[in-house]
Amino acid sequence: MIRSGFKWMFLIIGTMIGAGYASGRELWQFFGYESGLAILIFTVLFTLCTFTILSISYHSQSKHYLPVLRTIVGKRLSVVYDGMIVLYLFTTTVVMLAGSGATLQAFHQPYWFGIVLIVVPLVLVFSRDINGVLSLNTYILPLLIVGLLYVLIHFTLNQSLGLYSQFQGSENWTAAFPFTALNILPLIAVIGAVGNEMKSKGEVWISAIGSGVILGSISLIYNNSLIEIADDILVYEIPLFAILKHYSHQMFAFISMLLWIAIFTTAASGVLGLVTRFRSYFNLPLWVLASITLILMIPLTGIGFSTLIEYLYPLYGLLNLYVLSAILIYPFANRYKLD
Repeated sequence: MIRSGFKWMFLIIGTMIGAGYASGRELWQFFGYESGLAILIFTVLFTLCTFTILSISYHSQSKHYLPVLRTIVGKRLSVVYDGMIVLYLFTTTVVMLAGSGATLQAFHQPYWFGIVLIVVPLVLVFSRDINGVLSLNTYILPLLIVGLLYVLIHFTLNQSLGLYSQFQGSENWTAAFPFTALNILPLIAVIGAVGNEMKSKGEVWISAIGSGVILGSISLIYNNSLIEIADDILVYEIPLFAILKHYSHQMFAFISMLLWIAIFTTAASGVLGLVTRFRSYFNLPLWVLASITLILMIPLTGIGFSTLIEYLYPLYGLLNLYVLSAILIYPFANRYKLD
């Protein structure tokens, strides 16, 4: 039970920590100054939402997200949000591919080389069906979390930053809602694809609480570091690189590799949600569906990483507020179904 709980926890974190989050760009888009309370609210909301989605997925033993979505928003609205999830997964995976290109550009490599570097391994991961994605998160996410925390904590101590300064004022507390809502749809898409793999309710508790606490802690430390380098963020496509300029070239290369891994795991989760949704319509192996999906995405990566995040993420955050409300109300309206 514990091992499986950690497996789902890493799948959830891997879905969350992608190019937008790991680079710092997504956090800065929603948080920033006076956001300590907002991040605490996000942590609570995220944990509650994850628990609810996991519980519905576990009880329905779902193989893709549509049964979970219908349970949350109803049959009629599920048609609308089904389309939104497909569009969301498609466009955010495009953001991940663009993020890979931007990362390679930091090493003076061609943008297109970063795109190819992520597309080929993604196809290979799906050659093992869904187990390839699960194994990937189980082994890589701990390395990513430890590496990211090391840099952020080291930067915090080195610059003598105090975490409490974020709680001096709480005017930005409402940002917790669109930020949580933004990340709800991919969670439904990914968790809905593994409901039939869960064996006990204990796995739900472990993965929901574990992912909420870890993501809340990283967000708080990360946002604090971003405030310190606020003037540099306008210059850097990826804010994390503004923090890394204080470190050696070896550390820069190591963290860049971790950032690329974060991009890769989220891209894998996005493709997983898409191909499991449509696999019942096509009698094709997952890796073939993944290849077709990725080929369709490549032309859109030319829009640019920061441009995609600047316009798409706030828009999705607002559109998903209804889903967030429905998930938060669900345990009270259906308390006996979650027992």
